[in-house]
Amino acid sequence: MTGVRDYRLSLERSRQALVREDRPAVFTMCGREWDLLPEVFAPIYSPATGIALDFLGLAETSGEAGPRGYSGAPGALRPGSLLEMGSGTGVVAVAAALSGCARVVAADINPAAVLNTSMNAARHGVSGRVRAFHSDLFDQLDPGERFDTVFWSSNYVLAPVEYQPRTMHERAYVDPGYAAHRRFLEGAPGLLAPGGTVLLHFSSRGDVPALHRIAGRCGRRLDVVRRTVVREGEHEVEHMLLEVIPAGDSARCPEVVR
Repeated sequence: MTGVRDYRLSLERSRQALVREDRPAVFTMCGREWDLLPEVFAPIYSPATGIALDFLGLAETSGEAGPRGYSGAPGALRPGSLLEMGSGTGVVAVAAALSGCARVVAADINPAAVLNTSMNAARHGVSGRVRAFHSDLFDQLDPGERFDTVFWSSNYVLAPVEYQPRTMHERAYVDPGYAAHRRFLEGAPGLLAPGGTVLLHFSSRGDVPALHRIAGRCGRRLDVVRRTVVREGEHEVEHMLLEVIPAGDSARCPEVVR
C-alpha cells in the first residue's frame, strides 16, 4: 500500500502530533479557545474537525456568542438530539450544543478524550446539554436511547486486520480491518428516533470501495451529502459526508476487511 491511503503515513502523522514541541494545552478554532489534553486527537494538526464542522453547518456557530438555527443545507445538523462517536476534544459536540441541540451525547474510546470533551463543554457553558462518556462505539450506550442524528468523523484509514494500535491516539487515525466501521454501519441506524439521520465523515485517505462493500453486506446504502477537496501536505484529499441509509433487510457484516 502506497500513497495517501498508506496506513503507515497516518501512524507517522499520529506520532508527530503527539511529540511536537509546540503542541499546545489550549488551541483556537472558529474564534473560540479549546482545551487540549495529551493523547487526544489535536484538531489543529488535521483539517478533519474543521471540515466536519463545515459539513454539519456548525463552523460559524462555533465562533458566535449565541446559538444559530438550522440552516437547511444538505447534511446540516438539525435541532434536537445528537450522538457523536469519537468526540475527541469535544469541538463538534460543544458546537452542536451552542447551535441549539438540546441533548448531545459524546462517546469516545479514549478516557482522556472523554475528560477533554467535558472540559470544553464546561469552558463554553454547555455542560447541561453535553454528556461525555467512555464507550467503544455503542457498547456503553443507555439501552433504548434514541437520537435525531448519529454522527462519526471516523478514523477512516484502513490498517491491516492484524495491526494492534500502540496508543489510544493511533486509534483516532486508523481502523484495523475496518472492524469499527462495520460495527458503526451495522448498529447506528437502530439508534435513530423517527425521521433521524446517520452521518459518516469519511475521506479518500480511506478505502472508499471497501467501505461501500461493507455497507452493502450490512444492508446499508451510502449517499454522498457533501464533499470537498483539500490539500494535505503533498496530497489532494477528498472529504465526504455520507448518509447511512438502511437498504432492505440487514445481513450480518463481515468481521474485517482483508
